[in-house]
This record gives sequence, structure tokens and C-alpha cells, in this order.
Amino acid sequence: MSHTQTTNGQAPLTGGMLWAAAIILAAANFIAVLDTTIANVSVPNIAGGLGATTSQGTWVITSYAVAEAITVPLTGWLAARFGAVRVFVTAMAAFGAFSALCGVSNSLGMLVFARVCQGLAGGPLMPLSQTLLLRIFPAEKAAAAIGLWSMTTLVAPVLGPILGGYLCDEYSWPWIFWINLPIALACAFIAWNMLKRYELSPNKSPIDRIGLILLVVWVGSLQIMLDEGKNLDWFSSHEIVALAVIAVIGFAAFLIWELHDKHPVVDLRVFRHRGFSVSVLTISLAFAAFFGANVLTPQWLQTYMGYTATSAGMATAWTGVFAVFMAPVAATLSHRVDPRKLVFGGVIWLGIVTLLRTIATTDMDYWSVSQPLMLMGLGLPFFFVPLTGLALASVEPDETASAAGLMNFLRTLSGAFATSLITTVWDDQITRNHAELVGLADADQHVRGLLESTGMSADAVLQSVDRLVNGQAVMLATNQVMAAVGIAFIFAALAIWLAPKPRRKVDASVGGH
Repeated sequence: MSHTQTTNGQAPLTGGMLWAAAIILAAANFIAVLDTTIANVSVPNIAGGLGATTSQGTWVITSYAVAEAITVPLTGWLAARFGAVRVFVTAMAAFGAFSALCGVSNSLGMLVFARVCQGLAGGPLMPLSQTLLLRIFPAEKAAAAIGLWSMTTLVAPVLGPILGGYLCDEYSWPWIFWINLPIALACAFIAWNMLKRYELSPNKSPIDRIGLILLVVWVGSLQIMLDEGKNLDWFSSHEIVALAVIAVIGFAAFLIWELHDKHPVVDLRVFRHRGFSVSVLTISLAFAAFFGANVLTPQWLQTYMGYTATSAGMATAWTGVFAVFMAPVAATLSHRVDPRKLVFGGVIWLGIVTLLRTIATTDMDYWSVSQPLMLMGLGLPFFFVPLTGLALASVEPDETASAAGLMNFLRTLSGAFATSLITTVWDDQITRNHAELVGLADADQHVRGLLESTGMSADAVLQSVDRLVNGQAVMLATNQVMAAVGIAFIFAALAIWLAPKPRRKVDASVGGH
């Protein structure tokens, strides 16, 4: 459809109205991306408010990410079947309604259910906001519109932890969800009135129902297994064994079905391109490492370092602040330099900085915590921007949309899996370190004697020694997890050299979020 005409004869948007529509679409993308990070610093508050453990509280993050990942590949079919504008407006309104439901949740089960529904609604918002921007803008202004959209994708993860921390400290955790409601409803109402003129006729394309069911079954089983594994003592539990079997059989059946169906929900055939396969492996590994560490840092700061949610959010947001400044440099270089070199440099940098974080101590001040996070921000765009372009340049032009959807699906899913894995390993390492340190701590009774000489009771002395031991056990566990994350980054950086040099250039902005 040309920008000079619309489907119902109404004049296309121009001037201020056109940019108002762009801001509405960018705002929709903003709140969807914001909700991937706003809960990171709020997990201890949510867990405390609902009587759950902190590791159970991370379900709030993983449930949203998994649900969002599942609907991203479906977006193309939904838009063709019901119309991109209708799907966008419906998803926006549903996102607001389920955000409100998250806020009124009085149990962890209810909150996780509401977050799953919120993720299902949020998945289509990011790719559709970009699709509609390109539909309503004339070709000569499309780059500026995508620039505005890309800025919201970069700024939202920066503001997420700060806003989440502030709302938790100054008000209460439900407000991190309630703030979405007025924005979502206003965006849905204005978007329908401004954009319905651009709606295309629905196309009754078939949906791969079996593929979709298999996708939900294996992804859901695997995520529940990862989330519940620690609480149920892993494979000594019949429930975990059953979930593992369902996940493996479901995954195998999904692969076989998708490779043979005429209209697959996920087009796995794009993996025949080595450049795409390697790029997806690199982005999944590196994003899993980054996202897992990003979830763990505010939990460690709040639970064991005495930080408020706001100060933990401010510390973790530095990564995003520096990434925003470096993004234009990365975008410029990705058109001039072999993207494999940029990706390798960016991911190796993230690995080195993460390995430097393995010498953290309990005496660190705010700036000692923040400085490595700032340095990580410098490398982040050099991994993300060129890698998206490299992946999409490796497939045929008519496969770009499928490839972008599949890449976003796997990236989001890897972040959810890593969150479960890292928090489980962290908890296990704390227990193991504590058991080892108890046998080593105060072997000569010097500390105990010192505390008793101040008039403390025997119980108080034991509690004080245990608190000291626990603090060191947590610090050691955090450093051990960071070492594993750093090694994962290095593996991801080395993997990129398996990709061939790209034959053509693709603008990374077409890759969705």
C-alpha cells in the first residue's frame, strides 16, 4: 500500500498528526520493553509482599518472557488474519487490562497467571509497532521513524530498573504494573482512531494449530521444570522427571512437525543458512548470560548488600545509559566493518568485564559496584546491533520476517531459561559455600571470644558469626556465578567466527526488538 492512499479513502496522516501516531506506536513499544526489566529490581519486594521466596519471585520475570516469546512468531499470522491495526489495538488494551490484574494479585500464583497473560499481549506490540510505523511513513521519512522507535527500545531497559525501584520504595510493588493501564488504554484508543484508515483486508491464512500446541507444551514444560527444579530436588521428584520427558518428546515432535508442515508457526528451514544459525547461537548464548547477570545483580544488592530497590535500580541502569551513548557508534561501524569483528569485540569485552566482577567483596561501595556495569554498557551495542544485521543478511530476502521472529523468540526464551538457571545455581552455591565456611570460620575461637567479651549472649554470638559466614557465602556464590557468565560470553564470542562473511547488508532495525 502506498503512503499516498489508505484502504478506506481517508487521507493519509501528515505533519504533526503523522508524528503523533509515531509517538503512540513508540510508546506502545516502550511499555512492552519496559516490562521486561521493571520487575528485575522489584523481585524481593514482590516475594516479600506475597509470602514467597526470592527464587520463586523470579517466576514474575520468566513467566512474562516465555509468554512473550511464544506470541512473537505468531504476530505475522495474527496480523494477516485479523489486520495489523486490530491486533495491535487489541493487544494494547489487553496489555493494560492484564497489567491492572497483576497489580491486584494477592498470591504468587495469581500474579504469575496475570504476567503470562500480559506477556501474551505484549509479544505482538513490538513487531507490530514497527510494522505500522513503516506502513504509515513515506519512504523518505522511514529512517527517522525507525530511529524514534529504536530509541524507545534502548531507553526502556534503562528506565525500567530506576522506575521499578522508585515505585517500590516510594509507593508499593503493584504500582510497577498499574502505571501501564492509563498509557495502554490511551494508546489503544488513539491508535485505533488514527490508524484504522491503514488497515488492510484480512487474509484467511491457515494456522498451524498442532505446531502451536507443541510449542506451548515443550516450552512451558521446560520453563516449569527449571523454575520448580530446586524446590522439588530436581530429578528425585517424579514431577520434574515427568516435565523433562514431556519437554524432550514435545520438542522432538515440534521439530518434526514444523519441518514438514506447509504453514509452520516457526519456519525452522531458515536454519539451513549457516550464518543465521551461528548468529542465533551467539545471540542466544550472549543474551542469556547478560540477562541472567542483570536479574541477579539487583537481587544480590538488595538482599545482601543493604541497597534499597531505588539504589539497586540506579546501579544496574548504568549499563543501559552507556549502551544508549554507544549505539549510534555501533550502528555506523556495522555498515563499514565486518560485523563478525564487531560482535567478537563486543562480546569478548562483556566477558572480560564480567570476569573482572568475580573479585567483588562485601565492602564495595556504590561506585565500585556501578563501574563494571558502566563498562558493560560500552560493549552491549557492538554485540547486539551488528549481530542482528548479520543474522538477517544470511537469509533470503523473503525469509527476513520469519528469521527476525525466530531470532527474537529464541533470544527472549534464552533470557527466561538463564534467569531460572542462574538463580537456582546461585542459591545452591550459597548453601554449599556456607557449609564449607562454617567448618573454616573462627577455627581458633578468636571472633567468638571477642564478641563474648562485649557481653553478648551465646545465642547472639552464634547469630553474629553465622551472619558473617552467610555474607561471605553469598559474595563467593555471586563471584562464582559471574565467572560462569564470563565464560559463557567468551564461548559466544568465539562461536561467531563459524559464520561466513555476509554477502549483503541489512539494516539491523528491521529485526524487531
